[in-house]
Amino acid sequence: MSSKTVQKLDRVVIRFAGDSGDGMQLTGDRFTSETAAMGNDLSTLPNFPAEIRAPQGTLPGVSSFQLHFADHDVLTPGDAPDVLVAMNPAALKANLDDVPRGATIIVNTDEFTKRNLGKVGYAESPVDDGTLESFHVHAVPLTSITVDALAKFDGLTRKEKERAKNMFALGLLSWMYTRPLTGTERFLTKKFGAHPEILEANLTALKAGWNYGETTEDFASSYEIAPAVMPPGTYRNITGNTALAHGLVAAAHQARLPLVLGSYPITPASDILHALSSLKRHGIMTIQAEDEIAGIGIALGASFGGAIGVTTTSGPGVALKSETIGLAVSLELPLIIIDVQRGGPSTGLPTKTEQADLLQAMFGRNGESPVPIIAPSTPADCFDAAIEAVRIATAYRTPVFLLSDGYLANGSEPWSVPDVADLPDLRVEFAAEPNGVDDKGEPVFHPFLRDEETLARPWAVPGTPGLEHRIGGIEKADVTGNISYDPDNHDRMTRLRAAKVAGIAGIPDVVVEDPSGAARVLVLGWGSTQGPIAAAVRAVRNAGHDVASAHLRHLNPFPANLGDVLRAYDRVVVPEMNLGQLSMLLRARFLVDVRPHTSVRGLPFSTVDLADVILTHLEEVS
Repeated sequence: MSSKTVQKLDRVVIRFAGDSGDGMQLTGDRFTSETAAMGNDLSTLPNFPAEIRAPQGTLPGVSSFQLHFADHDVLTPGDAPDVLVAMNPAALKANLDDVPRGATIIVNTDEFTKRNLGKVGYAESPVDDGTLESFHVHAVPLTSITVDALAKFDGLTRKEKERAKNMFALGLLSWMYTRPLTGTERFLTKKFGAHPEILEANLTALKAGWNYGETTEDFASSYEIAPAVMPPGTYRNITGNTALAHGLVAAAHQARLPLVLGSYPITPASDILHALSSLKRHGIMTIQAEDEIAGIGIALGASFGGAIGVTTTSGPGVALKSETIGLAVSLELPLIIIDVQRGGPSTGLPTKTEQADLLQAMFGRNGESPVPIIAPSTPADCFDAAIEAVRIATAYRTPVFLLSDGYLANGSEPWSVPDVADLPDLRVEFAAEPNGVDDKGEPVFHPFLRDEETLARPWAVPGTPGLEHRIGGIEKADVTGNISYDPDNHDRMTRLRAAKVAGIAGIPDVVVEDPSGAARVLVLGWGSTQGPIAAAVRAVRNAGHDVASAHLRHLNPFPANLGDVLRAYDRVVVPEMNLGQLSMLLRARFLVDVRPHTSVRGLPFSTVDLADVILTHLEEVS
């Protein structure tokens, strides 16, 4: 029986970091899955290198995965790691500035060779020269211990044995934080079941890591974090991209319509295509197109044919799709455009997060072509946002933008799986017969005879007898849909399309959280800034200050009460990962002196920095 102590913690932030070939994303994902199974609340931040395969051991090739888990509700992946696992010198150097003094660092000393140190500018090993003296350092030869543990596997080369070092690290961290191995063992069995020796080697390395923690004198204690208190229900860990995929499937089911995804792979949106392609049994068709333009053309064609057309992309792809989005505005057909935002412009920071596509979604087309815009706030919220996007698109016959971002797409959190019976009914009626008469009194179909309440035009499936009508991008005559160059008609149709979007019903009022009722400063966010804002506001309130907060999901049209909310406070602060795009829209729309707080670093806001910004505004107002 082990004589080591077990310490209880309420929270911890762990970051795995290594070369892009070291399996850090897999390690973090498996640790996250086991943590979710233990009932902890959690939030993750995978951080991928932009290079597909940067030179081994260099700073551009560093990949990391950060996990924050606790016995209470978790709002962010954490500002700084309490534990850093560094698989090589590059991983240490790239992440050391984020690690607070007194934190724990586990380094794989086997990789701290003169050659590897030189690649990142270290003259001496930081493990030996005093650089790490203010940290709790565990110098562990992870690679060689793993190779020794796999000595009996004669059929594997040394290089193949070395690849299992991430499983050794996972086993060690699982022991440190009392995470079970059973889920990972099942995962490995499924993944490598066809390769028995590789499977057994990975399982052996995993258990060797656990046993090393249990038996070595280098680790004096392990840690326990109790499960978080959550409402009763069935939970699973989910990323934003996976939640979007499931939300689209659920929406298609509730609408009783097929769903067609036309997409071209692009970081960080590709996983939506991958996830939907595995769900074809639910009436989902996925088509990987030859380019972005073909992808959205497929989706719009599917909508014309009576399906829910969806296309997924990121900012550069939206630029290519803009003409077809304008065509969808003109045709007034349902279409879902999912933009998983990343750092720009151009290729920019393809694996990093940003919120800089809001104005592109709002105005990035020729002519007056307004579209509804929705932005989920958490990975789990992506599910509900997808359903809302389908509701608006099908009910109002309009393309809808859904703005996710890289932080939400790749991050994960526990998701309470909803009961299908609680999902909204999204059924729509297709036009089935002529709805007017021509000059001779004969029945005729008027494709732009609008619903009085929604201003939506009829949705007519091609091939329905008697419902033949024109399509195309040239302006249509009101009601009849005939080609029209009449100036007054164009003015009317332009205003009708705008009024249709502006009048979308079912958008809830913005809810303000102001516990004391005495706050003079409102912090307003959208999209993935919700977690950092909520954490910063909590910290400021815990310090004894009054501050209000609110968050927007609907960015076009805005909630009906938003203007009154903004004018109710002496100052409105809007943190966003761009140079102030929502702030610009709010100022123009409501004539309120909104104060932007901006960052375009490719990373989410830190709680500490946002709290300092809020305190500064409180001091100025008071």
